[in-house]
Amino acid sequence: MKLAVLYDSKSGNTRQAAEWIAAGMERIDGVEARAYYIGELDADYVKDAAGVVIGCPVYAAAMTPDLRVWLQAEAGKLGLAGKLGGAFATEQYTHGGAELAMQSILMIELVYGMLCYSGGAACGRPVIHIGPVAVNGNVEPHNGMEHYEETLKIYGERFAKKAAELFG
Repeated sequence: MKLAVLYDSKSGNTRQAAEWIAAGMERIDGVEARAYYIGELDADYVKDAAGVVIGCPVYAAAMTPDLRVWLQAEAGKLGLAGKLGGAFATEQYTHGGAELAMQSILMIELVYGMLCYSGGAACGRPVIHIGPVAVNGNVEPHNGMEHYEETLKIYGERFAKKAAELFG
């Protein structure tokens, strides 16, 4: 089963998060996962994927303008209806608005007819309510992407398990 992680990234932090999510997805037998920058994706692979997770860095408590434009202009060409969808975000501040960015991504996924998955608070720790968030160390020296690697991989694994349950 194919799964895709699509992202916008400005400094490389969101790319790293996407790669960790894809690595977590591949912890599940039979899953092939690929992470793609939105400007360089393999449309045929994404069309064949059973699930797509979309993420970006937070920009003024919202998704990046580049991701919003891409979602509105290009995502509809990828046959997203019926696929499992998810969202993730990276931010520079602990309270930088990642939840708002992810909610906006999930709303667009719902408009495209996707089945959205959060990571499930019922799955135990780490508790992931809407999607995983990573805080880089650019502004808050006590934070850093390395602190979120396992959480992102766990999210990817949970997403892949749910996709396998739904689509076999």
